[in-house]
Amino acid sequence: MIKKLSLFTFLTSLIVLTACSSTNTETNQESTSDKLQIYTTIYPLQYFTERIGGDYVSTENLVPPGADAHNVEITTKKMVDVAEGDAFIYTGTEIVGFADSIIKSLSKEDVAIVNSTMNVSFIAAKDAHHEHDDHSGENQSEEKVGDHDESNEHADHEDHEGHAHTFDTDPHVWLDPLRSIVIAENIKNALVDMKPGQKQEFEENFSILKIELEDLHKEFKNVVDQSKSKTFVVSHSAYGYWEDLYGLKQVGISGLSPTNEPSQKQLSSIIDLVQENELKYVFFEQNLQNKVAEIVKNETGTEALTLHNLEAITDENIKNHEDYFDIMKKNIQALKLALN
Repeated sequence: MIKKLSLFTFLTSLIVLTACSSTNTETNQESTSDKLQIYTTIYPLQYFTERIGGDYVSTENLVPPGADAHNVEITTKKMVDVAEGDAFIYTGTEIVGFADSIIKSLSKEDVAIVNSTMNVSFIAAKDAHHEHDDHSGENQSEEKVGDHDESNEHADHEDHEGHAHTFDTDPHVWLDPLRSIVIAENIKNALVDMKPGQKQEFEENFSILKIELEDLHKEFKNVVDQSKSKTFVVSHSAYGYWEDLYGLKQVGISGLSPTNEPSQKQLSSIIDLVQENELKYVFFEQNLQNKVAEIVKNETGTEALTLHNLEAITDENIKNHEDYFDIMKKNIQALKLALN
């Protein structure tokens, strides 16, 4: 009798455990399938989406680790993946040539197309090769192009499809912590539209992110305000928003696109500027090998430092578990060294 009872108890327990396991599996499957699949063009867009969306999003950035966003091309297979996703979040600028192709391919698909820079005030692009003519370090005049017609924006993109080398506006807006708040809010609004039931959580996550971006801005401003110099030399002119927001002065050896190299006369002027201002450092970027910048470094006896443009993270960033804020704070510390 005892043996029969034990066997009955064992079988009953086994049935209960099996049922629980089946229920848990179904719940996990539902949880996984319930996530929004979102594709982004620039790493900060992916990071902001993950921070705001939390467990309700799964993201993939279309610019691979370590790549130059200006020259990335998308395969047909990846286009299909995006078409099967829930949303495509892009910068609304010409920095990635593949964005227009994806937008066109999604015209008949049930995929949300999110311009993350709506209502952002851009600064106008300028010729980086003539930046050294102005040593004042004054803020550049701001040209607001945030509330523009999106159809015109797409037409502008088509002019630069493939490899974008000419810009009407400076696309590196995510390097500005305050403008990044607007970007993050646009992403939050898109997530709420797609998952209104999670609005409260998305709003709370955005609020936390906003505070962190405001703190980052304060840290940036404090370092710049206390620095002796406001001028820095960089291989790629990606830092115009720091000029606009903090009064810094970048001397870009290459233009907004890193393939735009200066003439011999312009190169000589840059070298003269470095020597006249007794600058000690030249900034290189994490994903670019700029031979012209190497010439400036060698001719002037300056040392090399790194600024991260955050267009895409590197394998090293991933290995070290470094995110947007970790990288931006490294940029701040590099500037602090160079400007003092």
